[in-house]
Amino acid sequence: MIKTEIYLDGNATSAVLPAAIAAAVDAMAERFGNPSSSHAAGLKAKALMEGVRQRGARLLGAGDGKLLFTSGATEGIQTAVLSALCAVRARRAAGEAVGSLLVYGATEHKAVPEALAHWNRLLGLDLELCALPVDQDGRHDLAALRGLAGRAALVCTMAANNETGVISDLAGIEAVLRAGASAAYWLVDCVQALGKLTLELAATRIDYAPFSGHKLYAPKGIGMLYVRAGAPFTALMMGGGQEGGLRSGTENMVGIAALGAVLEALEGGGTFRSHAELAGVRARLADSLRAALPGVVFNNPFAKALPTTLNFSVPGLASGELMDVFDAAGLRVSAGSACSAKKAAPSYVLDAMGLPAWRSSGAIRLSFGALIDDASVAEACARIVRCGEALRASCLLPSAQAPLPHDGVVQLGVEGECSWLVLDAAGRSCVVIDALAEHGERIEQFVRCQQYRVRAILASAAGPAGRAALAAALADSMDGGAVDAFGWPAGAAALTLADGSAAEALALGARTLVCARHADGGRSYLLGAAVAAAGGAPAAALAADAVRFAFCAHAGQAGLAALLAADTLLCPSRDTHNQFCSSLRALRAPPLAAPADTAALQLDAAALAQFLRRHPDALLVDVREPYEYAAAAPAGAGGRGALSVPLSRLAAQLDEWLRGTPRPLVFFCRSGNRSVKAAQCLRRLGYAQAWNLSGGLALAPLAWAA
Repeated sequence: MIKTEIYLDGNATSAVLPAAIAAAVDAMAERFGNPSSSHAAGLKAKALMEGVRQRGARLLGAGDGKLLFTSGATEGIQTAVLSALCAVRARRAAGEAVGSLLVYGATEHKAVPEALAHWNRLLGLDLELCALPVDQDGRHDLAALRGLAGRAALVCTMAANNETGVISDLAGIEAVLRAGASAAYWLVDCVQALGKLTLELAATRIDYAPFSGHKLYAPKGIGMLYVRAGAPFTALMMGGGQEGGLRSGTENMVGIAALGAVLEALEGGGTFRSHAELAGVRARLADSLRAALPGVVFNNPFAKALPTTLNFSVPGLASGELMDVFDAAGLRVSAGSACSAKKAAPSYVLDAMGLPAWRSSGAIRLSFGALIDDASVAEACARIVRCGEALRASCLLPSAQAPLPHDGVVQLGVEGECSWLVLDAAGRSCVVIDALAEHGERIEQFVRCQQYRVRAILASAAGPAGRAALAAALADSMDGGAVDAFGWPAGAAALTLADGSAAEALALGARTLVCARHADGGRSYLLGAAVAAAGGAPAAALAADAVRFAFCAHAGQAGLAALLAADTLLCPSRDTHNQFCSSLRALRAPPLAAPADTAALQLDAAALAQFLRRHPDALLVDVREPYEYAAAAPAGAGGRGALSVPLSRLAAQLDEWLRGTPRPLVFFCRSGNRSVKAAQCLRRLGYAQAWNLSGGLALAPLAWAA
């Protein structure tokens, strides 16, 4: 049976081992006693807890060190940092020489430097936080550490990085600390190491090592903290004195039991795949990525990284685009660290490694667990190939095949600004308006893939860098001839606008693009069907109601209103509120409701089924991009098909909907974030029958089987 989704985000979290689920159920049903109670039920629970602790101590080589149960790595890190800094403060108060630096790896998980800053401030230590640099492979710079070790009060490093899987040279770090006779405490984040690296903690100089169960088939909410024998300790939580007074609060016996089952599987062997087998899986996935994604670059050196992690970037593709196409194909990957995936920011880990910005901002992490089976690997490889094919068909990757010509209006947006393309499929030509520098490479690739002739590259203001750079890059694909400072070609046909002013026009198939000059020195570009003069003479006027689109710097451009009808779509190059399009009628309407006030247009999966029964004429609209649509089976509900209207092509479809017979429209995408913008746009423009599938396909996968 083919899986609907293949989970390849194991470094973020894992599924729960069946044996761990069984152990958790047993703990709830048969061993539910409080381990602090002295009766038989409590003693049974305590025996279970101590058995798991002993097993963990054996696996980690804890020796005489303490091993306490926590809620996870973040609590373990907080406890370790607090313990070390309280000891530093006490030593300083006693007149001892202590370091002035809190040293942490530049690629450390954010939980570490943020904990350092937090407790440093609360304890009033005023120590200096210092990031330890890494080399291009992501390993700590030992030479830099030698220069810092003598002044360090606490050193924090990782056993293996969560984004790249790069394994730290812990022996080298320890050698530097010993050679320099450093008195610094040493915290090692071992979250990604559990079950993947051999650990003999008591044989090292490591003072603190936190672990998190959900990274290796245990449930969330359970972790461990190793504390070296003799290392200072300050409890983060005080109260009932549980965990020998080290961590108060009734123990999470369900989590402990489940973690115990995972530790038992690790100790017994035979459950998880070997290092060599996992390296073979990584090789198969890497080969598929190389075949499907031309130019793919791996950001982690395989020889120095965990075999379960691939981190890669593809020239010309943003991480969001790769995430979307992989997710459409049912492959669950992440953009860098899951803890920061919602932020559209480059990877600080790859930045610290000195990698180029395009690799840092476009990185994808593919990570898998040690239980992955061969059937899943084979299916994942096949889906990766499908993703590559979808990206080629959408002109996002080079392709030897002739693409289907695109037509209409396309919007490319970034951080509240837009580039616009007007495409003429029949004539294999296009016009670019207000090209942003960030979109230059994408537009060039699209034009060359489509084999379009560029009629003009226009701007609403004179001389923007994006226009000039793109014009230079596409010089061999452009019409020849002189252009003015805005990119408008000389010798264009004369035409009269609705206010009686003279203008010039370019023919784009059956449509006309007109340059409107404004008193403030700016320009707008009007797209519509020109009205022919009597006797079939060439077009001589562009009436206001014939203008379908007005491309402008901003929707409130002075002088534009006299040239347009009330419902002409305004397509601004500055779109700070993500409105896509507006109109004169919408601008004159009362102010919009707050963004959070969207409940009236939301339908969840259950409400959708009822809605479709009440509205048999409703149209389902998939606003995912073409490459997502191509990578996945077409979605539909209740036997209905879905119309593909990518969000970047929404403007072209809006004109048809607003001028046609109204019918209910239900928009959807992967998560509901993009589709709600489409529904809001329709409603702003006066189309009342626009709705959004709340949560998108992610929350309603069964209702949307093709």
